Amino acid sequence: MDATYELHANVLKAMASPRRLEILHLLGTGRRDVAALASGIGTTEPNVSRDLAVLYAAGIVEEQAVGRSVRFALCDPEMTVACELMRDLLRRRLERTRVPAPNGRSRRGGN
Repeated sequence: MDATYELHANVLKAMASPRRLEILHLLGTGRRDVAALASGIGTTEPNVSRDLAVLYAAGIVEEQAVGRSVRFALCDPEMTVACELMRDLLRRRLERTRVPAPNGRSRRGGN
């Protein structure tokens, strides 16, 4: 098997969390410390730290010491492009599968 598939699968596993995707989205706009990320996505610093450890181990984010704090950034800014491409594809998919309910709310289409 091509080693690229292994790496691709590992990166996707690391990203397989809505909170981690939110973190990546924020990091796409610039370096952030744990407190700013936690505040930006409405969770705790320990949760963000755990998620950053997963993303760091997968080689998706990097850290930079700034004085006494550590800021995180995307290793490759094109990760934002890849994530937005997937979000756009999924938004279109959701729009195609939505069926208006009689009360005006949307629901998934089905049988």
